[in-house]
Amino acid sequence: MGDTSDVAAKPEGSERARTRGQARVGYLGPPGTFSQQAAREYAPAAHHVALGDIAGVVAAAETGAVEEAIVPLENSTEGAVTVTTDLLVHRTELKIRREVVVPIHHCLLTEPDVALEDVEVVYSHPQAIAQCRGYLEHHLPGAEAVASLSTVSAVHDMQAAGRASAAISSRRAAEVLGASVRASGIEDIPGNRTRFVVLGREDHQPTERDKTSICFDFSADGPGTLHGVLSELADRRINMHKIESRPAKSSLGQYVFLIDMEGHREDPVVAEALESIRARASSFKILGSYPQASDPAP
Repeated sequence: MGDTSDVAAKPEGSERARTRGQARVGYLGPPGTFSQQAAREYAPAAHHVALGDIAGVVAAAETGAVEEAIVPLENSTEGAVTVTTDLLVHRTELKIRREVVVPIHHCLLTEPDVALEDVEVVYSHPQAIAQCRGYLEHHLPGAEAVASLSTVSAVHDMQAAGRASAAISSRRAAEVLGASVRASGIEDIPGNRTRFVVLGREDHQPTERDKTSICFDFSADGPGTLHGVLSELADRRINMHKIESRPAKSSLGQYVFLIDMEGHREDPVVAEALESIRARASSFKILGSYPQASDPAP
C-alpha cells in the first residue's frame, strides 16, 4: 500500500483531521508518482495511501478506507483524464473539495548499463507517453511505446522487461528505484501541468475565491439547447472557466456536458444560475465547490 500508517482515522471533519495530521489521503501509486507529489503538497502531515488505480483511489474514499482521495483530472497538454471524469459523472457521489496544480517534468530513465541506441521499448502511463511523443519520435524512433499503470509502475516494467528498455517517469522515481536519468525535461510543451482534485464526502465551505463544477445532459437535442444553459451564466456575468463533453454512455450521440464556473454554489447569484440550469437539463449534478488553486511556477 505504500507509505501508509496503521493509525485509524477518527470520525471528525476531514478539514480538521488534515490539519492535525490524522487524515488518510489516497493517491494513485506506487510511491514516487506525480499523484503522490500532489498529495504531499495538499496535505503534508497526512498519511498518504498508495492505491493501484484511479477507480481504487475513489473507492477507498467511498468506503472510508481513506478520508480523502486525490486524483488527476486534466493535463494542460493532453486535456481531460477521462477515467476520473467518467467516475465523477457516472459513478461516485464524492464531491470535489480542493484542487492542486502540479508542474509535470518527465525524465527518460534506463537501467545503468543500457545504451540509448539499444532501447527497444519505452514504458509509461499513456498520458506521459502522449506528453513526450515528439521527444520519442526524434530520439527513440524505433522504440515501441507500451502503457503502464503509472509512471512509477513504468520503471518496474522496465526493470522486469528482460530486454533493453526505458521508462518515462520522474526524477524522484529514479532515486527511489535505482534507475539512471538519461534525459530530463523531455515533455514536448514547456509549462506542462496537471490539475488534481481532492474528493471527499463534502465539498469546501465558501471562501472569497471559489470555483464550482457541474455536469448535466439533455434528453432531447435541439437548436439553442446548450446556448440556453450558457446564457444562464452569461446573463448573470458568471465567468466560465471550462466546458467539455463526455459520452453519456446511454446511446450514440448523447453527451454529458461539464462546466467549471467562478464562484461557490452557495453564492446567491451562482445558486440562482444553478437552479435555472437544473430546470433546463434532463439530469444535473453539482460535482463540488472549492477554492481555486494558485498556478505554480513551471
